[in-house]
Amino acid sequence: MALVELIMPKMGESIMEATILSWLKNPGDKIEQDESVLEVATDKVDTEVPTTHGGILKEILAQKGEVVKVGKAIAIISTEGDENATATEKEEVKPNVEAKAKTQAEPAHTSNGSGAKPADFKSATRFYSPLVKNIAKEESIAVAELETIGGTGAEGRVTKKDLLSYLQNRKMGQSVQQRSSGPSAPLVPASISAGDEIIQMDRMRKMIAERMVDSKRTAPHVTSFVEADVTDVVFWRNKMKGEFQKREGDSLTFTPIFIEALILAIKDFPMINIQVDGDRIIRKKDINIGMAVALPSGNLIVPVIKNADQYNITGLAKAVNDLAKRARENKLKPDELSGGTFTISNVGSFGNVMGTPIIVQPQVGIIAVGAIQKKPAVIETPYGDAIAIRHKMFLSHSYDHRVVDGSLGGSMVRRVADYLEKFDVTRSI
Repeated sequence: MALVELIMPKMGESIMEATILSWLKNPGDKIEQDESVLEVATDKVDTEVPTTHGGILKEILAQKGEVVKVGKAIAIISTEGDENATATEKEEVKPNVEAKAKTQAEPAHTSNGSGAKPADFKSATRFYSPLVKNIAKEESIAVAELETIGGTGAEGRVTKKDLLSYLQNRKMGQSVQQRSSGPSAPLVPASISAGDEIIQMDRMRKMIAERMVDSKRTAPHVTSFVEADVTDVVFWRNKMKGEFQKREGDSLTFTPIFIEALILAIKDFPMINIQVDGDRIIRKKDINIGMAVALPSGNLIVPVIKNADQYNITGLAKAVNDLAKRARENKLKPDELSGGTFTISNVGSFGNVMGTPIIVQPQVGIIAVGAIQKKPAVIETPYGDAIAIRHKMFLSHSYDHRVVDGSLGGSMVRRVADYLEKFDVTRSI
């Protein structure tokens, strides 16, 4: 038998660490190659990690709740192999196991020499890097205090610079504006009566709550509305969906048509495809469209179609269906949830006629499309005005008023509606 290490895999370009959520196998269990053995969480998504070797799960090196860097060993697997290799393999693994045991046995040192109890990060509502955790432990910063520090890193995470700045301000006795604690600690406590049910937020709901509060705090939201006549879109889609299903084995929904119109409008107004970095505006070269997907749990996730402007309508349809399906099955990769430059949300799928969506940071705009409804409308004909039944839909565009004024925000959503109203019903698919 040979012993091999199961390594924390790289799950995306921007993912450097992951938290162990749970082990699906116990020591002594037999596992097959590529079988999922544990669940991990990154700041993007929860996912399962498959084993690279088949055999017996010999030892678990990273426990539930532990943050592990990419490339570190998380378990030892006993595989079938050359008996003579056993001693060598064990000697290779032994130093890593002993080093881990030694690390776990060493007490945390504090800068004040008081030997304060290390912070328990299991109660934290957001992710902290190992470096930030170490600084917090050395400075005896409790998790509750760490949670009040505003983060300037990706997804609002607290960086080393943020923490050192906070410590400097605290030492100087300066007043530091604390980060709002969000829905977990409201200004007015909730009232609880007999018979009320208390439901603990799951990890994803906490993350959504935090990001929504952060987005509203970061960007002054303004929303513009337009109503579009999408009769031609409805007519064309109804005509083509059967052919598309037969040829591609997939559904043709309205979403790829809406995304196509959105892409064309972004090309007309490239200053909507931007991000804000302090007092700098970054105009993005790529057009990466995020699409909000409601999960069976009721939570919301936003997978991203990278370089969406390079797809035709068939490619968009297949990309939309694939991402939505894998999102609901919890099979998305972390990189598929990052890098968006603009987002679309179909609130019409819930029967809503319009909505005021919240911007996905660090983007500056998001469009919501409402339910398509039949309405009597005045139409112009060569013989005069007439009243006819038309298919109408509201579009709402929420944008960051720091960098997007009403002229740009309103014109952009109007242009999306124009492309939908001028849809070519003679086009093929």
